[in-house]
Amino acid sequence: MDPLSEMLALLNIEAALPSRFEAAGDWALEFGGYADIKVGAVLQGSCWITAEGCEPLQLATGDCYLVASARAFGATSDPDLEPVDGVAVFENGGYPDTVRYHTTEGAPDQTVIVGGAVNFDETTAALLLDHLPATVRIPADSKPAAALRPLLELLGEEFAHAEPGAANVRDQLTKVLFVQALRAMIASDNRPSGWLGALADPSIGPALELLHREPARRWTVAELAEKVGMSRSTFALRFKTLVGMSPLDYLARWRIQAAGRVLRSTDRTVFSVAGEFGYGSESAFSNAFKRVTGQSPAKYRAH
Repeated sequence: MDPLSEMLALLNIEAALPSRFEAAGDWALEFGGYADIKVGAVLQGSCWITAEGCEPLQLATGDCYLVASARAFGATSDPDLEPVDGVAVFENGGYPDTVRYHTTEGAPDQTVIVGGAVNFDETTAALLLDHLPATVRIPADSKPAAALRPLLELLGEEFAHAEPGAANVRDQLTKVLFVQALRAMIASDNRPSGWLGALADPSIGPALELLHREPARRWTVAELAEKVGMSRSTFALRFKTLVGMSPLDYLARWRIQAAGRVLRSTDRTVFSVAGEFGYGSESAFSNAFKRVTGQSPAKYRAH
């Protein structure tokens, strides 16, 4: 798999129940901070997405959004309005199905938003999430948004018609929406810093692929630099600048994270897993594992 696919597999992504929100007139909702990522799109009308400490994000029909912050956030028709408790509105309005606020079914001139949240395995999330912008808009006229349009139409249909298995389909579509949002950030001119932005770098991206493809190999910085056509010093500096750690520190961390996934998903011995990821002894693997995760392999597996 490519590095992004491997990272997403490690994250054990789970979607919170997505919902469809319809509102008209003046409205403003606020929600508390949650340790997850909110993702959604405007199917009709327009609105503003807010996050504590950030400039309001204006969205129009077809725009998608991502809120990657544990800060309080909200949605509103006008950022100058005083918000009400969004949780109470959703609880009283029919969540997790369509929530209507100051409007009725099929009313004209309303705003329609579909959205949900995804959460992760905390032990592996930091590498991907630490450098994401707090709020992201994917414009409707952008190439990534065009690719999302059929998905959004399908998501809208899943809320409009309560077919068997609708909840499962909504969850899966929310996950796909999240992945597409990440792709959009990678492809944009304003890529985020950190690991996600590094994937699109013409030199560091291929280096990351090499490390992911052969994590057990005894890579050296000089060898990686040669593979991507850079001098050792230039490569080492650029890798650390973009990823936030040295190539060998990244490799050590990635080995442990990938090994942790194997431990939790199989009944293989610790010794067997250690060998697969390039460790010559179980004790060396256990020591490295505890440095990265704060737990022994056995405790991590049982968690």
